Amino acid sequence: MNPKYKPLFEDFTLRSGIRLNNRIVMAPMTNWSSNEDGTVSDPEVDYYIRRAGGVGMVVTACTYVTRNGKGFAGEFGADTDDMIPSLRRLASAIKEKGAVALLQIFHGGRLCPPELVPNGDIVSASDVPSEQNGNVRPRPLQDEEIEAIVRDFGQTARRAIEAGFDGVEIHGANGYLLQQFFSPHTNRRDDRWGGDLAKRLTFPLAVVEEVKRVVAEHAKRPFAVGYRFSPEEPEENGITMDDTLKLVDVLAGRELDYLHVSLMDFRSKPRVGADDNKSRLQWIVDTAGGRTPVIGVGSVHTPEEALEALLPGAALVALGRELIMEPDWVAKVAEGREAEIATTLSKQDQRQLVIPDPLWQGIMGAPGWFPVVD
Repeated sequence: MNPKYKPLFEDFTLRSGIRLNNRIVMAPMTNWSSNEDGTVSDPEVDYYIRRAGGVGMVVTACTYVTRNGKGFAGEFGADTDDMIPSLRRLASAIKEKGAVALLQIFHGGRLCPPELVPNGDIVSASDVPSEQNGNVRPRPLQDEEIEAIVRDFGQTARRAIEAGFDGVEIHGANGYLLQQFFSPHTNRRDDRWGGDLAKRLTFPLAVVEEVKRVVAEHAKRPFAVGYRFSPEEPEENGITMDDTLKLVDVLAGRELDYLHVSLMDFRSKPRVGADDNKSRLQWIVDTAGGRTPVIGVGSVHTPEEALEALLPGAALVALGRELIMEPDWVAKVAEGREAEIATTLSKQDQRQLVIPDPLWQGIMGAPGWFPVVD
């Protein structure tokens, strides 16, 4: 191995006591490949097995905590105890390759396709339609429904424990339900769940506390809890960098195992709410102030870029699309073969890369998202 890459291979122990063999994380990525009944499919398991060898930790694609939170076709479920065997199969496959396995838990809120939820009942913080579902006006959740969803997050964490996962990542990013409550654009409520920033934090923090309570009650071994968030929204009156830094400050005091920022590029600068003399990642790391580790992510392809993503003080670096294109990324860096790392796809690569058909079709239909060569 080139000695300059040794920082990527230092071990790291999370607050819960879980030890990662290195600083590389497989980022959560939707693959649309689960069975229709919400169980994990054979191709999906094979896809994770192909990528779990080498990375320190795998965060799975998101799983819905309640039936009306299903956000994608081909998404696996964790909303009932009947799903525990399916979840156990995925956790075991990842852990057998040597990686720490975390289950990402979420509710899609207004972004759920109506055809995927019971009675097409799309819910959110308020009745603000999304660009994706512009002709669907979501129904504002009632107080007791919000409390039930908080409990659903906790029960899904219990299922993750029983299935053998090493932790859960609470998905508060990418415009889904937790972010819908935090955002002033989507949360127009005037009750205890909305209003000023402190009240808009009520639902996300209730989920955090319920998950932690369930973990304390049910986990008989170290079990991690992380939180993922998006730093800014493009919509008028959306989340600003200042809002996010206040969120980070609060979450950093909640004894979580890590904070995971969702970025398209780890070098990106704030648009509104903070000076652009620092990257978003640097602002977040500085605000966390060493109280909670931060995972950096976004357009990391080479080991040089991975090192650069750690420079602001991030503890871990997540690779997303790059691990789809190059499942052997960690091994090649460790063996001094970084020049062989693939950063493009060819149309003949699906089989050798063990990419399920629905994900492959998505890749081929998304020009520019993946660099595809003939």
